[in-house]
Amino acid sequence: MKRIRTFLFAIMIATATMAQGIIDVHSHIITPEFVLSLETEGRMMDEGFPLPKYNIESHLKWMDEAGVQTSVLTLAAPQPTSSDVVRLTNEAAARVKREHPDRFKFCAALPLPDVNAAIREAIYALDTLKADGIKLATNVDGQYLGTPALDTLFSVLNERHAVIILHPHRPEPINRQVMQQTPLAMQEYLSETTRAVSNMISRNVLARYNHIKVIVPHCGAYLPLAIPRMKSLTPVMQANKMVGKIDYEANLRALYYDLAGAHSPEVIRLLLTITKSDHLLYGSDYPYVAPQMLTQSLVRMKKYLNDKKDLTPFREMIFYHNAQQLFK
Repeated sequence: MKRIRTFLFAIMIATATMAQGIIDVHSHIITPEFVLSLETEGRMMDEGFPLPKYNIESHLKWMDEAGVQTSVLTLAAPQPTSSDVVRLTNEAAARVKREHPDRFKFCAALPLPDVNAAIREAIYALDTLKADGIKLATNVDGQYLGTPALDTLFSVLNERHAVIILHPHRPEPINRQVMQQTPLAMQEYLSETTRAVSNMISRNVLARYNHIKVIVPHCGAYLPLAIPRMKSLTPVMQANKMVGKIDYEANLRALYYDLAGAHSPEVIRLLLTITKSDHLLYGSDYPYVAPQMLTQSLVRMKKYLNDKKDLTPFREMIFYHNAQQLFK
């Protein structure tokens, strides 16, 4: 009987939040053109695990069942090597948005490491396809976010006040043994995300291009631990002329965090040591997690956001309000 009451209570919480229309800022589109390009190049297992099956109908079905009103689509890993494939994927995502304007937004992929091609694609995607933002990989062929080579791209994105969604990719170069012993998604993806954001902070990328907003995936990766360490070591690094002045406040102000993955009350509290409640966002990681598990995870989040008095004021902010403000 107690188990039934707990289940019914969870359903009541879920139904109440459904009425508000959840916004999912972390979901992926996997197009036939993208899959074909990976098959042709023999890259289907580049990230150490197979791509899940994907179609819009199944995505909408899960959204309807879970109470998700809008999902933000981004291209999955690995990064296509062809700018033509990137263009086809962006056009496919734009088509989905046109056909389901209340249900989908998208952030366009870019054909890095070719910076000039990436700038052309960013302008086309934002101005012509009406993309809602840009997706950037943590690195492409060893070109990591934060490198000076990307400053011209960030300047263009800054002019357009772009929202950027980050996603970890396989580190380059990599010892293949790393992937064999611990799959990328279990650990190295968190390192990749932390590495890319730390790079940008150490060069004041987000402070210099201060009209950009960046969504960090997977509950902020290791950043709640890495940022205090960076701050404590900055004087030593500066004394050895390894870094210049770092405007931590300005850099951190640009960062938002999705709660895809191993969210919990403890994780949210940890994130609030480096950010504010209006920078937290719901994310599912569809279709990389089974729909049933995503629904269970969402119900669990709704329950603890309702039960934990210190977190309850942030419930609507996390589920939809913050994303509404970010994407306007």
